[in-house]
Amino acid sequence: MKQFAIAIPMMLAGTGAMQAQNNPLSAELKRFYEGSKSNLMRSAEQVPEADYGFKPVPAVRSFGEEVAHAAEFQVRICSAAKGEEQPNPAAGKTSKTDLVAALKASSDYCDAVYDSLTDAALSQPVKMFGRDISKQGALYFNVSHNNETYGTMVVYMRMKGMVPPSSQPRAGGKKQ
Repeated sequence: MKQFAIAIPMMLAGTGAMQAQNNPLSAELKRFYEGSKSNLMRSAEQVPEADYGFKPVPAVRSFGEEVAHAAEFQVRICSAAKGEEQPNPAAGKTSKTDLVAALKASSDYCDAVYDSLTDAALSQPVKMFGRDISKQGALYFNVSHNNETYGTMVVYMRMKGMVPPSSQPRAGGKKQ
């Protein structure tokens, strides 16, 4: 029985590795998404509630509005890739707790989309913002948009004297 309990997790771990080998393009896309998602989430969690209303200048979004924007567009893009419409999880939310929860919900929704990808599915056409685009194009756009939003958040964090997640040391003292 003990051998069986050890064999099942090993088989499941091997399944993930085989999925990446059989679908290298979608596995690569998912890795890029995971990095962008992590930077957004860690930034949203790191910035204190008091700084969620911070705007470097009046004409731009506040930090909290950037978190809300990230949550909304992750859902909009991933739902387009999935061929459905989902509501904005950040609509009407302003507190850090609610916005972090909205960003997590949008990430959970996108996780399922990226987890279900295969290389064969990447070329499937989808509608995004009224245009025809491949599923791969839509999901790479999501990664790009996440990175653009994170880049904006980095400036806000630096202006407040914070070290953003991608510049923080990892285990072993190395930066990301």
